[in-house]
Amino acid sequence: MAKVSTNISLDEDLKKEAQALFAEFGLDLTTAITIFLKQSLREGRIPFSIQKVKEPYAYQMHRPAEQSHLMSVVDEAERRMG
Repeated sequence: MAKVSTNISLDEDLKKEAQALFAEFGLDLTTAITIFLKQSLREGRIPFSIQKVKEPYAYQMHRPAEQSHLMSVVDEAERRMG
């Protein structure tokens, strides 16, 4: 399958924090976005719930307990991708 380059605009801090988080899982930003897109296509929807947050949310890193849950989600998505 041929690869194409896609440009997206992100908040600089969001990008840096996301890259740091994904690096902890051994992923780069491209791989993380690819996992999201493939899982979205498999499920025919956004693969997580979207809700209004009542308090302001800065792009904060997940606490360790949340990281292990997120890692299991990433592992499951990679397992499904084969």
